[in-house]
Amino acid sequence: MIINEVEATIHSKIVYVGPAMSGKTTTLKVLSEYYRDKVVNDFLSIENTSGRTLYFDYLLLFFKKKRYSLKTHVYSTTGQDFYAITRPDTIRNLDGVVFIADSVEEALSRNISSWKELEHYLGNDYLFLPKVVVFNKQDLSPKFDKNIFLTAIRSYKYTNFETTESIATEGEGVIESFRIILRLILETSPYLNPSYLKPKKKQVLT
Repeated sequence: MIINEVEATIHSKIVYVGPAMSGKTTTLKVLSEYYRDKVVNDFLSIENTSGRTLYFDYLLLFFKKKRYSLKTHVYSTTGQDFYAITRPDTIRNLDGVVFIADSVEEALSRNISSWKELEHYLGNDYLFLPKVVVFNKQDLSPKFDKNIFLTAIRSYKYTNFETTESIATEGEGVIESFRIILRLILETSPYLNPSYLKPKKKQVLT
């Protein structure tokens, strides 16, 4: 997180991760449409010729507040293993993670592998980093038992951790999960305590 005192602007970085075809790009497109009056840039998706994310998706949202404005940089990583080398660059210096899990039964092992890879990249920082697991594709079946996934990743050891559900193709649950991760980031940041946000008193020159 970067705080620009001159511009009174807070910059935060949120990264959407998860296995290939879990719904990350679709989720960001829903965010872009819902917050279209707050979008600073056109939605950027670096794709290959088949429409799969090659490097990352990117969206910049600007929320105007009375004291400090919030610029939220939203990325999604590529889910394709062939381009896995790009993921560490995308997740560097992030403030929060939204893990888009593919809820169909056959994707369980891919979800677990994707989570453990992220854990490997972030190390101990991942224990405390704000994170939301979104079980996407709730409209499809058969679905795996969410508790199996949560047990496999040992979710009990994490703090600042919440779960929710979505159907990204219909826009359901997308905005709710975004609001959750934003809340977790703002609540846990050491820079955003109430005293910090109070305007500084002007010095009187004598």
